[in-house]
Amino acid sequence: MSGVAIPHTPIAVDLWSLRRAGCARLFFLSHLHADHAAGLGSSWARPLYCSPLTARLLRRRLRVSEQWIRALEVGESHVLPLDDVGQETMTVTLLDANHCPGSVMFLFEGYFGTILYTGDFRYTPSMLKEPALASGKQIHTLYLDNTYCNPALILPSRQEATRQIIQLIEKHPHHNIKIGLYSLGKELLLEQLALEFRTWVVLSPQRLELVQLLGLADVFTVEEKAGRIHAVDHREICHAAMLRWNQTHPTIAIIPTGRKVGRPHPDVHIIPYSDHSPFSELRAFVAALKPCQVVPIVGQQPCEGYFQDSLSPRCSVPLIPDPVQQFMSSSSKTPGIFWLLEKRLKRPRIQGVVFESPEKSANQSQTDRDSKRTKKENHSPQAGLPKKPCCHPHQVKKQLFPDSGSQAQEEAGPCCESQKMESVLNDPLGFSVQLKFTDKEFFSLQTQEDIGLGSPLRPSRDNGPVATENQDAWTGGSPLGSGSRPTPPPATEPRGLAQKYLLTPGCFSQAGFSSQSFDQQVEKYHRSLEHRWSGTQ
Repeated sequence: MSGVAIPHTPIAVDLWSLRRAGCARLFFLSHLHADHAAGLGSSWARPLYCSPLTARLLRRRLRVSEQWIRALEVGESHVLPLDDVGQETMTVTLLDANHCPGSVMFLFEGYFGTILYTGDFRYTPSMLKEPALASGKQIHTLYLDNTYCNPALILPSRQEATRQIIQLIEKHPHHNIKIGLYSLGKELLLEQLALEFRTWVVLSPQRLELVQLLGLADVFTVEEKAGRIHAVDHREICHAAMLRWNQTHPTIAIIPTGRKVGRPHPDVHIIPYSDHSPFSELRAFVAALKPCQVVPIVGQQPCEGYFQDSLSPRCSVPLIPDPVQQFMSSSSKTPGIFWLLEKRLKRPRIQGVVFESPEKSANQSQTDRDSKRTKKENHSPQAGLPKKPCCHPHQVKKQLFPDSGSQAQEEAGPCCESQKMESVLNDPLGFSVQLKFTDKEFFSLQTQEDIGLGSPLRPSRDNGPVATENQDAWTGGSPLGSGSRPTPPPATEPRGLAQKYLLTPGCFSQAGFSSQSFDQQVEKYHRSLEHRWSGTQ
């Protein structure tokens, strides 16, 4: 994975881990290949600088919010502040990296000297004619793409590799051609092949959208049978795919890459077409710039020793101005409000199961019942009158862990005034399980009714949950009179219900809960999200 936080500066390039970035405050993206954009996505909430084409791809592919994208024109110099008040500034110039659509090199100039970050690039002599490099200014630090910095690896120019591909296709005039590519890059090669052989190039809808952004010739289509050249993902080219393709029509596959890859089938051809500079071109580039030091971008492949004869004398470490130091230190101490909000929203709502001893639970439950009964009697206007039993036709007591030796059904439990979302389940083995919400505001009673969850489960005064009106399915679907007795459920149902209490979120801990209704609620929720998302597009 590429990316670097430049020491003694608030600059980070292709680095999207805030922990690794440290005190960096200015973030730059060289291009949109996966190894340079790892960690970058829709949750990114800091200013990001890139080329205009990469900015469009960021919005379309990674869904990065437009408010954070700062598109800088290629070939122009831009002044950016290095502190909160603009007292210290730097100049950044974007140069075409000749690697893939939207790829650029960054030339930074400021109190730290002059730093050139190539990103992934394919060197051409015309790069040295760019005004920012042709002035002869001293490059203090060169961050170099050392992907193929190996004297033993010899790669042809892209023009020569294209000629090899054309010759190979000419030898198979009646074959379909599968070109294995990454998600971004080598679009100019496809255009050249289409014009050379006067055929349509078949693309996926995603890549067709990309070539339309590039403004290439109208030689691309998504119609499978429109042309004989097909661009496919490089991972699709395998032995099984070659057998399948050749069953319907003679087919060869071409993988244009400078990497060493195996041939999964005799009809798969590897052509050394590379978008990275080989060793000979890197040597020419460094010799022309004569930087004070070379820092490899791919850290696992050190290359400094190959360029010692082309380096200028080293410079001392620059002093960081005080405003910039304050700017950098504020980054690590006070994270942005959007980052804090995002972290808050992503925090899971923990719902736990509290286990208590049977003695403590029984004593606490008895104490609570006595205190509530006394309080109700004292405040009742008819405290002196004889008490009448209060039974709701739907308030039927269910024993979650029934005693196998019990022969009689209990009467319906009395009404309960408490609406506290809490239940105590007593097990015949002597364990008491207390279910409660750790986040009391997770769902209000009104919200539960709005989304179809019904009323919450309310504990009875007999340590048994009282069934609510959502429990009609358990009682035969008809209300029970005050003198009726419920039909006892099968022996396996209560324990299955207890498992649902223990294994489902607290907001669904109702007597009427079933896996089918849960799936329906989830489906309803996701439909509402999709409708809300489509409305914002």
